This record gives sequence, structure tokens and C-alpha cells, in this order.
Amino acid sequence: MQQSDKKNAKRSNKRFYQILLFVFVIALVIVLIFMGKSYIAQKQAQNHYEELAGAAVTNEDTETVTDSTQQEDILAERGIVVPEKNLDWEALQSENEDIYAWIYIPNTQVDYPILQHPTEADYYLDHNLDDSTGYPGCIYSQNPSSKEFMDPLTVLYGHNMKNGTMFGSLHEFEDNEFFEQNSYIYIYTPEKTLVYEIFSACEFSDAHLMYTYNFGETSGFNQFVDDVSSVRAMNAHVRSDVEVEYGDYLLTLSTCIKNKPENRWLVTAVLVNKPENE
Repeated sequence: MQQSDKKNAKRSNKRFYQILLFVFVIALVIVLIFMGKSYIAQKQAQNHYEELAGAAVTNEDTETVTDSTQQEDILAERGIVVPEKNLDWEALQSENEDIYAWIYIPNTQVDYPILQHPTEADYYLDHNLDDSTGYPGCIYSQNPSSKEFMDPLTVLYGHNMKNGTMFGSLHEFEDNEFFEQNSYIYIYTPEKTLVYEIFSACEFSDAHLMYTYNFGETSGFNQFVDDVSSVRAMNAHVRSDVEVEYGDYLLTLSTCIKNKPENRWLVTAVLVNKPENE
């Protein structure tokens, strides 16, 4: 009887491990299918961006006409040539009506439309151009930020993708040589082209900047400028010769930092070609 019981126990154990192995294989297949679908969706979304960027051909040697002679004079005095963008706004907004601008940073992969959802502040954190959910999301601003970029500070958000797409290549600014050689961010809208000069790149807290600083007051504005300009770290860089004062228009690009969920990588710039009435 004991020998028979041992045989039965072995059979039971064998069945148990067979079932366990079967469940593991099924779970693994499900995970792989999910990962495969996620990868394909992400790849399709990125391909969509590349198609749009390909249509919006950038000519580094040709200057885009800005919206005023004064602004053109400012850029000419600085020796700044604005790369021409062939943007079909009607076609872009037929892709997604929330597209309202385009951002381009030379020598990075940042070459994308900018979106803002009318009701959900972080909608495009996990939604793509076609409203599908998942990565890579979109480059976006939160409502009620001005789509005219005329707030004291405009913040644009984008994922830190492993392949360097979206805002992943902003981490190039951690390198001092790259920071020194790449100074400008170009924002294109249907009405105008805005040129921003980068003065700070640093690791910062994940605090919501618009709620942390009172940009409507001189003290709050200056405190933010001081804070992003005074970070002391090997990967933090600042252009001390760039003048920034209350009344200027700032742009901050914000993305995540690998293995540091409570911090953000910020690249901050000041508008060079301010409107005529400034």
C-alpha cells in the first residue's frame, strides 16, 4: 500500500507541475502578445510622427519669414537664421484638431507637432495623434496655458523614450559640449515663428511649476529663473550671459529621468523675438 501511495503521490506531483508549466506558458504567451501589440502600436505611432516630420521638410539654410519687421531685425542682429518649415496647417489639423504649433530643436530628434486637449490637462500624456492610448503619447501643453505662447512661462511635456524619440533626446543637453553648441528652440505656429534661446538645462523636482511659482509677480518669476540657473550638478548647465528679466516669455521643456520618478529634466529658454508691443 505504501508503494502504491508513493506512485499516486508522484503522479499527482507530476500533474501539478504539468498544470503549473501549462499555466506559465499560457501566461508567457499572453504577455508576449501584449508586448508585441504594444510595440507595434508604439512603432506605428512613431512612424506617423516621422511621416509628418518628413512632410514638414526643414531647410536649415533658408530663413522663415517671421510676423514683423522688428522681430526680423532682432534675429538679424543676433545672426539667427530661422530654419524654414514646410508646414501644412490645414493638413495637420485634419490629423488632429488639437495640433496648434510645431517644435523643432536642431541636432535632436525633437521635431513634432504640439497639442493641447481642450478639457483634460494631461490627455496627451498617454494618447497618440489618432487618440489611441499608450506610448509614445504627444508633445503637449496643459490647458489653460496660452496657445499663443504669451504666458510668462509655457511648459511643454513629452515622454523620455528609450530610443530618444519624443523628449528623450533632451538628455543630450546633459553634455556640456552639446549644450554649448545648441542654443535655440524654434516654435512654429500658423501665425508666427518664435525663437527661444536656451539658458538652463538641469535636473529638477517634479513639482508642478505653474502651481509652485507665481509667475504673475516679479519675485515668483525671478525665483524660478534663479532656481533653474543655480542647480549644481555635473549634468546641469547654464548660460550666464543670457539676460532674463521679468516681462520676458519663458519656455520650459519637461521630461522624465530614468530611475528617478520624483525628478524631471528641464530645458528652459527665453523668447528672443518678442512681440512689437514689448
